[in-house]
Amino acid sequence: MNNVFIPAKDSDGFLLDPSDWNIQHAETVAKEFRTELSKNHWIVIKYIRKYFDEHQKVPELRYLLKYFKNEYGADKSTRKYIYKLFPYGYGQQACKIAGMRQPKKLWLDL
Repeated sequence: MNNVFIPAKDSDGFLLDPSDWNIQHAETVAKEFRTELSKNHWIVIKYIRKYFDEHQKVPELRYLLKYFKNEYGADKSTRKYIYKLFPYGYGQQACKIAGMRQPKKLWLDL
Protein backbone atom coordinates (compact mmCIF):
# COMPACT_ATOMS: atom_id res chain seq x y z
CA MET A 1 0.00 0.00 0.00
CA ASN A 2 1.27 3.48 -0.88
CA ASN A 3 1.56 5.58 2.28
CA VAL A 4 1.44 9.17 1.09
CA PHE A 5 1.43 11.76 3.86
CA ILE A 6 -1.12 14.50 3.28
CA PRO A 7 -0.56 17.42 5.65
CA ALA A 8 -3.47 19.10 7.42
CA LYS A 9 -4.52 22.42 5.89
CA ASP A 10 -6.98 25.14 6.81
CA SER A 11 -9.96 26.05 4.62
CA ASP A 12 -7.76 28.36 2.51
CA GLY A 13 -5.08 25.72 1.89
CA PHE A 14 -2.46 26.93 4.38
CA LEU A 15 -0.61 24.30 6.38
CA LEU A 16 -1.76 23.98 9.98
CA ASP A 17 1.70 22.79 11.01
CA PRO A 18 4.66 24.43 9.22
CA SER A 19 6.85 21.43 10.11
CA ASP A 20 4.80 19.42 7.58
CA TRP A 21 6.30 21.51 4.75
CA ASN A 22 8.54 20.04 2.08
CA ILE A 23 9.78 21.02 -1.38
CA GLN A 24 7.04 19.02 -3.09
CA HIS A 25 4.43 20.98 -1.13
CA ALA A 26 6.04 24.26 -2.27
CA GLU A 27 6.02 23.19 -5.90
CA THR A 28 2.40 22.01 -5.70
CA VAL A 29 1.19 25.27 -4.14
CA ALA A 30 3.19 27.30 -6.65
CA LYS A 31 1.40 25.48 -9.49
CA GLU A 32 -1.93 26.47 -7.94
CA PHE A 33 -0.78 30.08 -8.42
CA ARG A 34 0.53 29.26 -11.93
CA THR A 35 4.00 30.17 -10.71
CA GLU A 36 7.19 28.40 -11.72
CA LEU A 37 9.64 28.73 -8.87
CA SER A 38 12.89 30.39 -9.91
CA LYS A 39 16.12 30.76 -7.96
CA ASN A 40 14.86 34.15 -6.72
CA HIS A 41 11.58 32.62 -5.48
CA TRP A 42 13.57 30.00 -3.57
CA ILE A 43 15.73 32.65 -1.93
CA VAL A 44 12.59 34.25 -0.47
CA ILE A 45 11.07 30.89 0.50
CA LYS A 46 14.27 29.73 2.20
CA TYR A 47 14.52 33.01 4.12
CA ILE A 48 10.93 32.61 5.38
CA ARG A 49 11.60 28.99 6.41
CA LYS A 50 14.91 29.84 8.13
CA TYR A 51 13.40 32.79 10.00
CA PHE A 52 10.49 30.62 11.13
CA ASP A 53 12.82 27.84 12.30
CA GLU A 54 14.84 30.33 14.34
CA HIS A 55 12.00 32.47 15.77
CA GLN A 56 8.89 30.25 15.54
CA LYS A 57 7.01 33.02 13.77
CA VAL A 58 6.61 34.26 10.24
CA PRO A 59 8.92 37.14 9.34
CA GLU A 60 7.19 40.40 8.64
CA LEU A 61 7.87 41.68 5.15
CA ARG A 62 9.85 44.62 6.55
CA TYR A 63 12.35 42.18 8.16
CA LEU A 64 12.76 40.32 4.89
CA LEU A 65 13.33 43.59 3.01
CA LYS A 66 15.95 44.75 5.53
CA TYR A 67 17.79 41.42 5.31
CA PHE A 68 17.61 41.41 1.50
CA LYS A 69 18.98 44.96 1.32
CA ASN A 70 22.05 43.87 3.29
CA GLU A 71 22.48 40.58 1.41
CA TYR A 72 21.39 41.31 -2.15
CA GLY A 73 21.29 45.09 -2.57
CA ALA A 74 18.64 47.73 -3.03
CA ASP A 75 17.18 46.31 -6.25
CA LYS A 76 16.05 43.10 -4.49
CA SER A 77 14.86 44.70 -1.28
CA THR A 78 11.66 46.47 -2.32
CA ARG A 79 7.99 45.59 -2.06
CA LYS A 80 7.82 45.96 -5.84
CA TYR A 81 10.46 43.23 -6.28
CA ILE A 82 8.70 40.84 -3.87
CA TYR A 83 5.31 41.47 -5.50
CA LYS A 84 6.83 40.87 -8.93
CA LEU A 85 7.86 37.41 -7.71
CA PHE A 86 4.66 36.83 -5.71
CA PRO A 87 1.89 38.91 -7.33
CA TYR A 88 -0.78 37.48 -5.01
CA GLY A 89 1.07 38.94 -2.03
CA TYR A 90 3.77 38.17 0.46
CA GLY A 91 1.38 36.67 3.03
CA GLN A 92 -1.09 35.05 0.69
CA GLN A 93 1.39 33.56 -1.78
CA ALA A 94 5.01 33.57 -0.58
CA CYS A 95 4.16 32.45 2.96
CA LYS A 96 1.69 29.87 1.69
CA ILE A 97 4.27 28.36 -0.66
CA ALA A 98 6.80 28.41 2.21
CA GLY A 99 4.39 26.35 4.33
CA MET A 100 3.48 28.93 6.93
CA ARG A 101 0.18 29.15 8.74
CA GLN A 102 -2.28 31.63 7.31
CA PRO A 103 -1.56 35.20 8.37
CA LYS A 104 -4.04 36.36 10.96
CA LYS A 105 -6.87 38.45 9.62
CA LEU A 106 -7.73 41.53 11.57
CA TRP A 107 -11.41 42.13 12.07
CA LEU A 108 -12.65 45.43 13.35
CA ASP A 109 -15.85 45.62 15.32
CA LEU A 110 -17.64 48.74 14.21
